Amino acid sequence: MPVVKQLPECWGHRGASAAYPENTLASFEAAIRDGAEGIESDVHVSVDDVVIMFHDPSLDRTTDGEGLIREKMWYGPGGIEHLRTVKEPKQAIPTFAETIALLMKVRPLPLPPRADPNAPQPENLHVKFNVDVKVQNDPARLFALMHRVVAAQPDWETVLAPRLLIGLWHPTFIAHAKTHLPYCRRSYIGEDTELARKYFWDSCDVFSISFAALTTARGTKFRKDCKAAGKKIMAWTVNDPAHMVELATWEDVDVVLTDVTKTWLQLRSALAVDYDKIVRQHSRLFLWTSLKFYTPFQYFECRSEQQYLETYAGPFTAFDSFDGAISSPRVSLTKA
Repeated sequence: MPVVKQLPECWGHRGASAAYPENTLASFEAAIRDGAEGIESDVHVSVDDVVIMFHDPSLDRTTDGEGLIREKMWYGPGGIEHLRTVKEPKQAIPTFAETIALLMKVRPLPLPPRADPNAPQPENLHVKFNVDVKVQNDPARLFALMHRVVAAQPDWETVLAPRLLIGLWHPTFIAHAKTHLPYCRRSYIGEDTELARKYFWDSCDVFSISFAALTTARGTKFRKDCKAAGKKIMAWTVNDPAHMVELATWEDVDVVLTDVTKTWLQLRSALAVDYDKIVRQHSRLFLWTSLKFYTPFQYFECRSEQQYLETYAGPFTAFDSFDGAISSPRVSLTKA
């Protein structure tokens, strides 16, 4: 019998964000309806301590409001709760609490025959949640607020916590994640596999890396080392079918993060039926037709990303003496 190839899971990047306004309940629900195994979203905190699902530090790009989230109230006149997305169909900005409630949603009665009436009936209880922690946040404050929401759920330690993945860009956040959210898995997010090795290897069991960075010789070695060490890899943000097929041939990527959940899910089903045929239909020419797949361009991207992160959370070199295991840093972590 032919060997069934294990293909990467589908996680909705900001939900099914190609079809619905990004980082909204409508987008999350659409990804789940499509059949995605997980969703990804970003977090920021308002002045009045409400954790909201939002990518940018400011409201300007995607809503009918403006200004920095960290300077805005959630409640009250002019609060973020009243804003709507610019993209149709217009949606409210969801809170972390509302998103967790969606993940804890169970199938309504009536129960199937012979079902245990005391057991939770699954609806969204299989869906995993990748929380992308933006570097503008104060980690101690953010993680304490997130824990309060998580711990308020029934049976959260068994039903919810195993499905949460905390994505970190800067090593400053690691110690706080261990302190306030010790039950959550942690991932590195970024484009630089060398930073991932040096600062996150010992503290994370998942690595969320840009697709382009994974295509290089350095990225290939990183993928193989992760597989050998039992660590998982998530690739972002993969929307082109040719890129999806390329990932499917690697055998060492566990999750595809995509805006077009239906595209990957349909392609994955087709690959499961006739893998060789689908692979032959997609060219690898893209690896030579875009600058983003070339090492010099990626080096520039990595340096730019690091400089941006250090603007908010301080230099990575402050952690050099910890040799990648950031469990007891000898630097102040009271503020990010």
